[in-house]
Amino acid sequence: MGKQPSEFPWEDHYPEGIRWQESFHGRPLYFLLDDAARRWPTNTALEFFGKTYSYAKLKEMVDRIARGLQGIGVGKGTRVGLFMPNCPQFVMAYYAVLKCGATVVNFNPLYSTHEVEHQLKDAHVEVMITVNLRMTYGKLTPFIGNSSIRKIVVCQFQEAMGLTKRALFTAAKQKDLISYPKDSYHVALNDLLASPDLVMSPNILPDSHIAVLQYTGGTTGVPKGACLTHSNLYINALQCSRWMTGLNPGEEKLLAVIPFFHVFAMTVAMNFAIANGFQIIIHPRFDLKMVLKDIADKRPTVMPGVSTLYATINNYKFLERYDLSSIKMCISGGGPLPVEVKERFEQLTGCALVEGYGLTESSPVTSCNPLFGKQKNGTIGLPLPGTIMEIVDKDDRTTLLAPGEIGEVCIRGPQVMQGYLNRPDETDLVIRNGRLHTGDLGMMDEEGYFTIVDRLKEMIIVGGYNVYPRNVEEALYGHPAIAECAVVGLEHATRGQMIKAYCVLREGRSVEDGELKTYLKKQMSAYAVPHEFEFRESLPKSMIGKILKKELVAEEKAKG
Repeated sequence: MGKQPSEFPWEDHYPEGIRWQESFHGRPLYFLLDDAARRWPTNTALEFFGKTYSYAKLKEMVDRIARGLQGIGVGKGTRVGLFMPNCPQFVMAYYAVLKCGATVVNFNPLYSTHEVEHQLKDAHVEVMITVNLRMTYGKLTPFIGNSSIRKIVVCQFQEAMGLTKRALFTAAKQKDLISYPKDSYHVALNDLLASPDLVMSPNILPDSHIAVLQYTGGTTGVPKGACLTHSNLYINALQCSRWMTGLNPGEEKLLAVIPFFHVFAMTVAMNFAIANGFQIIIHPRFDLKMVLKDIADKRPTVMPGVSTLYATINNYKFLERYDLSSIKMCISGGGPLPVEVKERFEQLTGCALVEGYGLTESSPVTSCNPLFGKQKNGTIGLPLPGTIMEIVDKDDRTTLLAPGEIGEVCIRGPQVMQGYLNRPDETDLVIRNGRLHTGDLGMMDEEGYFTIVDRLKEMIIVGGYNVYPRNVEEALYGHPAIAECAVVGLEHATRGQMIKAYCVLREGRSVEDGELKTYLKKQMSAYAVPHEFEFRESLPKSMIGKILKKELVAEEKAKG
């Protein structure tokens, strides 16, 4: 009797040594750290400007902070905001809040005061943990005494550095440091660390207890808080661990450049790394020369990032001065990875750069190309273990489509959120019949590999024809003069929409509109070629490095 066909096409094309049909069981998320400290107590967990923390030391500090937080009334149901750039205190505060049974609310350090206010009110944050930097603490001062905040815990950012770097930073960045009142409203992190008692672990129900309120980027309206449970995040770290074969627990070093407050970094650069006992080399922001120097000197083996990070490295004219050979695996997320960027980075470094996919509402990772096994450039790979991905009709949002047909990408799996905070109607719009509707247009091939065609809301309709910006961008990235690009649809009186491409040129290169149009017409239908090109020094990006198309569209609207 022959082999029975699998229910899902990817099952027959899964990488060797990985099982798709795997059942996962949720646990409190902070168990990731507790387990790592038990398995690798003397291993370095964190490195930050010359100062290191072992796993045993990190756990001890987390336990002390957790007990200190309990002493100021943090417990089950408390929402605690984290408002800081990447630093060891972020990791400590994150796990300490979870140990109290409270909920982490991540804040982007680049938020405006207005954006901070919206999130404070929406999440009803009672305690904020921040650092003594003007860019973060300075934005909280308007809310002292007239908001839901009852305590602000302040960390000394420079104290997490080695002595030499601390002295240099304090001298050079004095204007960026800020002092705060010594009153009952403020608490120093060092005072929490002085707690002599043991943390009192609450009873956490992993499947229902909200570990993190993660706010979406607001690309589809007002930012909403995705309710991610302990199980959602714990299991997603395990799913990533199962997928990343070839990495050795307790031995790898991960360079964390992408910001922990972002869901991609929170899972892949922090939780996944800690689950596997990796050393995390922490960078507070992306600085190209500092990244290259640390790769050469500290020899990290893993570096998650967004496509623009890899493109920036590719285009650096002095790249040959740095030894990047230690890097053996990179995962790109947070947006599409152009094939040209992937292939060039792999040629320059010799590492495997694979594209993954996910979204805030799924903790976030749902699929990835295999590190070992068949990689399909331009795809987002296969669903992770325990994850079902489907393509449904974008109009009726119910009918399942066959391989090769374009529709909306939907997700089912243990990493899918409970819903949006206080927004049942919007939750019902995206979670229907047990499926998370992503808002992304895509297709699945005969082997179960998925391709994202574009955002449903970013698809451009020109003269009745559908144009997918990602296809145009992929073609532009193949031109030798283009370093970065973004393609958007703009309102037009007669066409309905027109296509505009914003381009950043490689250093020393030049190109004319007409040359680009001729180049593109050889690769796509004439109706998909941009009507207008604009050349810029840079493109607007989020703190994680994702190109912000909505800002480009807003600029055009402001022109009238």
